[in-house]
Amino acid sequence: MRFRQVHLDFHTSEAIAGIGESFSKRQFQAMLKLGHVDSITVFSKCHHGWAYHPSDANEQHPHLSFDLLGAMIEAAHEIGVKTPVYLSAGLDEKLARRHPQWLRRDQEDRAGLGFMSPGYHDFCLNTPYLEVLLAQIREAAARYDADGIFLDIVGVRKCYCQFCVAQLLQEGKDPRDEQAVLEQAERTYMTYAARVREAIDSVKPGLSVYHNGGHQWRGRRDLAAVNTHLELESLPTYKWGYDHFPLSARYAQTLGMDYLGMTGKFHYAWGEFGGYKHPDALRYETSLSLALGAGCSIGDQLHPGGEMDEATYALIGAAYAEVEEKEPWCRGTFSVADIGLLSAEAAREQRPGPRRQGERDNLPDAGASRMLTEGNYLFDVIDVSADFAAYKVLVLPDELVLWPELAGRLQDYLRQGGKVLASGRSGLMESQDEFALDLGAVWEGSNPYCPDYFHPSFVPGPLRPAPFVMYAAGQRISRQDGAISWGERENPYFNRDLFTFCSHRHTPSSRQTGGPGMVEGSGGIYIAWEVFRDYAEQGHLILKEMVLHALRRLLPQPAVTTDLPAQGTVVYRHQPGENRHVLHLLCATPVRKGRVEVIEDVLPLHNIWVSVKLSCPVERIYLAPQGKELPFATEGDRVKFTVPYLHIHQMVVLEGPK
Repeated sequence: MRFRQVHLDFHTSEAIAGIGESFSKRQFQAMLKLGHVDSITVFSKCHHGWAYHPSDANEQHPHLSFDLLGAMIEAAHEIGVKTPVYLSAGLDEKLARRHPQWLRRDQEDRAGLGFMSPGYHDFCLNTPYLEVLLAQIREAAARYDADGIFLDIVGVRKCYCQFCVAQLLQEGKDPRDEQAVLEQAERTYMTYAARVREAIDSVKPGLSVYHNGGHQWRGRRDLAAVNTHLELESLPTYKWGYDHFPLSARYAQTLGMDYLGMTGKFHYAWGEFGGYKHPDALRYETSLSLALGAGCSIGDQLHPGGEMDEATYALIGAAYAEVEEKEPWCRGTFSVADIGLLSAEAAREQRPGPRRQGERDNLPDAGASRMLTEGNYLFDVIDVSADFAAYKVLVLPDELVLWPELAGRLQDYLRQGGKVLASGRSGLMESQDEFALDLGAVWEGSNPYCPDYFHPSFVPGPLRPAPFVMYAAGQRISRQDGAISWGERENPYFNRDLFTFCSHRHTPSSRQTGGPGMVEGSGGIYIAWEVFRDYAEQGHLILKEMVLHALRRLLPQPAVTTDLPAQGTVVYRHQPGENRHVLHLLCATPVRKGRVEVIEDVLPLHNIWVSVKLSCPVERIYLAPQGKELPFATEGDRVKFTVPYLHIHQMVVLEGPK
């Protein structure tokens, strides 16, 4: 897998003349060298539907006079740069106007925005359009020395077009049955993916392929498996934010596949011309990809004239020059983690019975990931199929209601000495009448008061014990015999209503105990509120302090401890081929400007203290790629050292005997 990729868009209207007329082989190569690029995804077909090469399966852009795809592949290969080839699979605006009956439709027979608004229209892959697309894929793979195929804008999507409705009726199913429509969407996508694999293998067996849908669903290993690798699209400045990619990557690293982190050079979003993010932002994003075991991919868009933008490749080069230096310590590495975050999204997808598309958002996963990161914990994001025994603690965030098989596996895990931290409805059986795990709590029902209050019996970090407001939904519990209570619930005088309200927002605490709010049993700790969802939405400090207190109880000796601040990220990876471990320390603070999260003016940190639990002998510790040796002290089974300086990203190598 190449570590320094560029994903080059070229979605170019037929209303623009002179397509590619400024393309220069020499200039194209010069920009790739300036950007330290080792792979660039170039385009056979764009969202507008045009081919950028002579084509029998499609139509060449009307204002393009030469084989632009072929010229780019030749130029890149000449300097050792790979060239996966891009085809827009789900969008083809040229054909959308010629064959609107092939478009995906909702229950009201609407196809997207309609044709009176600028934008694209999504095709249904259960129509004759699929045969058109397959011919285009075969042609690109057969005629060009592609290093892979990238197919965009695809996924499991419900459709009510006449082809889908007719198929359901033919199968004796009711198109008004949403579950039948969803099952058909699943079959349509898997059929499409299988047909694509057959088409590629018919001309170039084994060529890599990736189907991009914008988000890799946790728990859907079957959807991941239709790809040869994963490209985790996640533009933090756009709708994804800076919490999305770490979640995706921490899950991807458990699947045994190569994967890339795909960000963009854009200030805001895909397709932006003249938008550039701060160089430090791109340096941080690519460093985070490396730390989380991913290669790097940076999105760009070519000007219609075909000339590569020098400002863009200078920006990319500032990040990729560092990536190039760091690569030797990033290849063939594996995550070292104390904690398995059992994804609520994954459990929802893997729960037996019918799938429920769009049932809930993924805020519990995001809040849990953010808390664990800010607490400097080592963790993977896992699904129900993972090996639970690989982790000392499992976190079940907020809404992970158990079914018999999962409950049995978790009970086995506890019997083997593992610990569980659960919150909200997590740990309850599907019947919702009892907890399946011995976490010290007995379920008494959902609490009718919301918001209510938690009064901890421990000191919550920099705060003093007091009644803290809990905005998220809570459960009423009692404490099992022998369990420890870490704080009490206090209910408000009443819920806010027309005739019973107090002050501006919510009613104060009645100061009367409503039972325990956080308890510890033999198997772990239970928190009675959806603290992870609440933290993702509100960021209230008490929520994190509750979780960190629980983890200090359940994991008294984490593999790595450090005084890196909450804005930092700690990742620890094993590189067995080199007999070494690599500690990644990162720190940057995104700032919201309007609707965009921006990283700029990253402040350096000095003298960061680190303690690592040894799993094998260490002969030397040094900074990479600088090579500077660090003094260290061994105390029992731990080694301690100080990292003198951190600006954005620093790797520390703990190397054993060769």
